[in-house]
Amino acid sequence: MSTAPAFVALSLVGVDAQKFLQGQVTLHVERLAENVTRYTAICNLKGRIQFGLWLTKRNTEDFVIVTTADQAEELAKHIKKFGAFSKMQLEQLGTVYPTLTADSTTFTEAETDIVAWQLAAIEAGQAWLCAASLGEFQPQELRLHQREGVHYDKGCYLGQEIVARLWFKAKPKHWLHLVAGQGAAPEVSTKLSNDVEVVNAIATPQGYKALVVAKPDALSALGLEILDLPDDLNGDVARPQA
Repeated sequence: MSTAPAFVALSLVGVDAQKFLQGQVTLHVERLAENVTRYTAICNLKGRIQFGLWLTKRNTEDFVIVTTADQAEELAKHIKKFGAFSKMQLEQLGTVYPTLTADSTTFTEAETDIVAWQLAAIEAGQAWLCAASLGEFQPQELRLHQREGVHYDKGCYLGQEIVARLWFKAKPKHWLHLVAGQGAAPEVSTKLSNDVEVVNAIATPQGYKALVVAKPDALSALGLEILDLPDDLNGDVARPQA
């Protein structure tokens, strides 16, 4: 049975903080508005998500990073390794709790109902990754570009060539869907078939709801009910053709 996730906040402060993050995450940090939180990713060289994180810019020299607690230690090591020669300081702020907003999630030190947030986030298509699902998904498969978590007109970052190639020269075969199923909620990263993999899931009185990365046809074959995502996350994820 899945347990509710825990979240840890980190601060990254210094004159090089924005420049460093611009070369790491998939969103355009320089254009990120102050005090707006977006879910974004640091990819590996294969263009798959190595760390999933919520990023908030307080100003160009002060950022808050939130991630699931099971990623926090490795993420801190990554930042210290790649930012060893940057003028900035990384500090752990402690445990924080999620609250769903209109199009994102924000965090507070005051305790909230994480199970209620899980259900609301899943229903809103706000997928998030934990340690068990790292390295599994490409940002576009999670619809991160539809959540302002990926921008294709920014400079280089880890895995950028692979991520950009999929957007400009191809299209993913699998992408994020909201589904309802019967029985117990599956664990994160469970492959319900060769073409359906669980990103997030939670039990409901009727069975479970889940966000899965899948081929659309494969969902029907499993007898899963495909539910509507919010309008801005509907449809496939291919680049619109001119």
